[in-house]
Amino acid sequence: AEAVKIEGDARMAGYVERLTDAGIAVMAHIGLRPQQYLRMGGYRKFGKTEEERKQLTCDAKALEKAGAFSILIEMTDHRAAAELTANVSVPTISCGSGPFCDGQVLVMTDVLGLSERAPKFAKRYANLAGDIVSAYSAYVSEVKSGIFPGEE
Repeated sequence: AEAVKIEGDARMAGYVERLTDAGIAVMAHIGLRPQQYLRMGGYRKFGKTEEERKQLTCDAKALEKAGAFSILIEMTDHRAAAELTANVSVPTISCGSGPFCDGQVLVMTDVLGLSERAPKFAKRYANLAGDIVSAYSAYVSEVKSGIFPGEE
């Protein structure tokens, strides 16, 4: 890997600093943190209150100061994401946080239509789940009927 992504707030700055001091590139991840979503109150939009916007700004600045090369901002109010982008010097990447970050990202399984329930902010560009299920069903059917593998 050329970099690691660490979900967390300002309390993770010490870890980010130790990793970057060791030569490991770190992307910080704030707002919704999927690996911690239950502890954070579930899937919801962050940065809607003044208190949350201040905390997100504090987090972003601490992680930037610790050496993060960029900050992924997930499922955060677009005004808060714009404010964060204006207040840090590293690139910000939006994942469901509006158009005002330096870049955009969506999870591959959502884009390709592989997830049953994609987040509200995601856009499906294909519906491959159906094709995959059909392909494996055909394979299983051919194995069970003896068509596959053939003599060739």
